[in-house]
Amino acid sequence: MAGVNKVILLGNLGADPEVKYLEGDKAVAKLRLATTESYKDRNGNRVDQTEWHDLEMWDGQAKIAEQYLKKGSQIYVEGKIKTDTWQDDQGQNKYRTKIRVLSFTMLGGKPDGMGGNQPSSATASNPKPAATASSTNSGPDLVLDDTDDDLPF
Repeated sequence: MAGVNKVILLGNLGADPEVKYLEGDKAVAKLRLATTESYKDRNGNRVDQTEWHDLEMWDGQAKIAEQYLKKGSQIYVEGKIKTDTWQDDQGQNKYRTKIRVLSFTMLGGKPDGMGGNQPSSATASNPKPAATASSTNSGPDLVLDDTDDDLPF
């Protein structure tokens, strides 16, 4: 029986992406994403619980992340869980679990420097998706949403 390994996250970046270039102009980006869940405890007090996720993006996605994402950016991510294993200097087995991003969507309006006549504070308050990047056989695509519609999302 085949399994399913799918992750969907919506959160904010805790730092600017760290991008490294490897041989053959291959790029890899590492990002930290915070997701916060809110609930009320038994006493009716609001409690926020934040989880941090290590994300990994490759090639075109990494280049898009380097160019357009920054600390605080809100993104929607679809990917899969990957676990790296290795031995440290003392021979102890170490593990790191990360999310291999298959596609992501930038939310919260156009990033600074993307053009347009509106000030960045006006576009930042507009929660419609600004761009989408996915990992496909034809390579990642960047689709900018320049429409000005009356939809509430």
